[in-house]
Amino acid sequence: MIKAFGGKTPQVAPTAFVSETAYIIGDVSIGENSSLWPGAIIRGDFATIEIGRNSQIEDNCIVHAGNPLVIGDNVHIGHNAVIHCSRIGNSVLIGINATLLDGVEIGDFCIVAANSVVSQKAKVPDFSFVAGVPAKVKGKTTPAQRASVEEGVKAYTRLALEYKEQGL
Repeated sequence: MIKAFGGKTPQVAPTAFVSETAYIIGDVSIGENSSLWPGAIIRGDFATIEIGRNSQIEDNCIVHAGNPLVIGDNVHIGHNAVIHCSRIGNSVLIGINATLLDGVEIGDFCIVAANSVVSQKAKVPDFSFVAGVPAKVKGKTTPAQRASVEEGVKAYTRLALEYKEQGL
């Protein structure tokens, strides 16, 4: 469901896949080949939310923020994640049930582990592997981890195309 709010209508690229049970409202833009899966909620009522190209917001994720939020290209956000931050860089994996609080900035080529809680205003440098409650940088992402994120993004981009082709 795509709804206008406060005079702002979500802008969705024609190649993006939006599940019929996803809810997108307000000042939101969704880039080419991105996908929003069942139960995803993107609320651009307080501030602008920009989702780049080839990014996936999986089932039951919540994306909302009090200040502008930019999600980069080639980002995969796992099931049930809560995204309430300022920035997620390019080529990032946000794990299942992870929470990113107000003001968080995630650099490029990062992985936030499942069930992690990234504390308010945390600045996560590029190439970081983050885990825990509260989340801490545990080290650098490896080339193998970065390749796995890239392959996952490609797989979901293909899957979203199949869903679109089948009219789902």
